[in-house]
Amino acid sequence: MRARVLAAGVAAVLLTGVPATPAIAGGPARARTAAVVVPCPKLPTPKVTRPPRPTPPAAVPEQQRVGGEALATPGLTVPAGAPAPPPVTATSWLVADLDTGAVLGGCGPHEYGTPASVQKLLLAATMLPKLNPKQVATVTRADLDIEPGSSAVGLLDGGRYSVETVWLGLLLQSGNDAANLLARLGAGSAAAGVREMNAEARRLGAWQTHAVTPSGLDGPGQFTSAYDLALIARICFADPTFRRYALTERTQIPAQPALRKPGFQIQNENQLIYRYPGALGGKTGFTDLARHTYVGAAERGGRRLVVTLLGAEARPVRGWEQGARLLDWGFGLPRDASVGRLVEPGELTAASPSAAPSTPVAAVPAASRPTPGAPHWLGGAVVGGAAGLVGLLAVLLAVGRRRSRRRVRRRVAWD
Repeated sequence: MRARVLAAGVAAVLLTGVPATPAIAGGPARARTAAVVVPCPKLPTPKVTRPPRPTPPAAVPEQQRVGGEALATPGLTVPAGAPAPPPVTATSWLVADLDTGAVLGGCGPHEYGTPASVQKLLLAATMLPKLNPKQVATVTRADLDIEPGSSAVGLLDGGRYSVETVWLGLLLQSGNDAANLLARLGAGSAAAGVREMNAEARRLGAWQTHAVTPSGLDGPGQFTSAYDLALIARICFADPTFRRYALTERTQIPAQPALRKPGFQIQNENQLIYRYPGALGGKTGFTDLARHTYVGAAERGGRRLVVTLLGAEARPVRGWEQGARLLDWGFGLPRDASVGRLVEPGELTAASPSAAPSTPVAAVPAASRPTPGAPHWLGGAVVGGAAGLVGLLAVLLAVGRRRSRRRVRRRVAWD
């Protein structure tokens, strides 16, 4: 009893005497937090018919805090003093600096979402370094096994195409047939390609990403997050070949004389590259389940930013336009503004997904991720002299638990 009273006193000191400002890895603490979850600015959306949302995996608090304590929220996180971001229809989003890795802000950065075709970026991050763009590949019937009516570039069974052409078909036209072919070329089969994609996601620290299909076509257990997509996009945009593909406006799919089929032209579906000054490209996505998903990047004033969106509706504003508005907001922030960071590839490899990541966001135990609308209690990382108080609290609680277990054992004996 005495231990619990002392622990309560220490907790009261922490809650009333320490500012709830998290320490952000790689920079000073400057993220805004609140006692309750801050709602994200939202645009009104029309009612749509969609399949029931799948149940996501249980949230793991350590995964929610990858990149910084301020990212462990289902609501809005922006730098202190920053102007409000524009309202969007996306259920979650994130804006980050491609070069420094600073996260400028987000809405539910680590909330699970369904990727749709933005998952093709994970395929690119995994297979692009492995495949020779000049290699000529022959399409098989299995490569064309995609959902009827889903996006395809129009590859032909028995057709022969350069790997570069197939990549362009993937990124310009979101070809699911191209995704199957590239996964097979890189790993021996589409299924093996998916396994390699998941291994790459773990290497990047994208712990909330699990691929089931190489294309992003919906499948049971397939999830990602806005934060994970930014990690993946950062790797893609670091590759000059990817950047060239992503900015290609149109290309010719060659004729197949042996099959007596003419060639045809395809165009890039990402409107950002035509309408946003400094655009670097990105990827669109849509399924009835995922709704609209989007990744886009742009450069302005020597600064390269990326935006990721999940679960958006195209009305009243299309997905790429929502991304453009968030990019404008990000470019308007000071260069040193951040609420967290994108972890580096391999940084978390030594830790298992259930273990605490090696992100040095705080030197004291962190609170678990709060449920929407619930108080954060110890939501910010505690700094300075509060670290000693937390340590004392942990000791007192441990003593209390040991005494409690003794009493429980006695009661159990009578059950």
